[in-house]
Amino acid sequence: ALLRAANALLQQRRYHAALAVIKGFRNGAVYGAKIRAPHALVMTFLFKSGSLREKLKSIAQATYAHSRNLAYFVFTYKGLLAAQSRLQGKKIPFHSFLAACIGGWLVFGDNNPINSQIIMYLLSRILFGLSRLAVEKGYIPQPRQDPFPLLAALVWGTVLWLFEYHRGTLQPSLQASMTYLYEDSEVWHDLSDFLVYNKRTDSK
Repeated sequence: ALLRAANALLQQRRYHAALAVIKGFRNGAVYGAKIRAPHALVMTFLFKSGSLREKLKSIAQATYAHSRNLAYFVFTYKGLLAAQSRLQGKKIPFHSFLAACIGGWLVFGDNNPINSQIIMYLLSRILFGLSRLAVEKGYIPQPRQDPFPLLAALVWGTVLWLFEYHRGTLQPSLQASMTYLYEDSEVWHDLSDFLVYNKRTDSK
């Protein structure tokens, strides 16, 4: 009977906006955990030192922070979107922008490693999206050739220049990745740390 009542409630159109906010919170939490847990697992075991317990704690903390922030953001965004639509009687594009700006300020405004990674992830996709939109709207002409090879060259040229000469400007996890690839590959003592291990763990 309780299950039937709950299912009946979920079918009520008048509660749809409020229920969508709740489900958005749920989906934000689940998606955040799915995205962060594997990333934190790989990065922690590849680049962080410490005991197994410390590493597992770090993974759990990063996963929780990402999951919580995404859940809070979706909840805030969808709630503000529904409120604006209700107040004005209809949904307009500016509602989405304003709701997301407020949610971004409140939830992701703290400058920490998790939020920084999320913002950089979004920024790269925004730049791609705005470039495509500019072409679609006719603000810039359709390129005669695929510009991606030039973009790839500029991105890699810039990031390696920053790594070599202005390393502190790059995010710590990117610094760690590049150190592993471009600096650790310069050092070895014998076959063990040339092919098998990255660095020797003994005192030889």
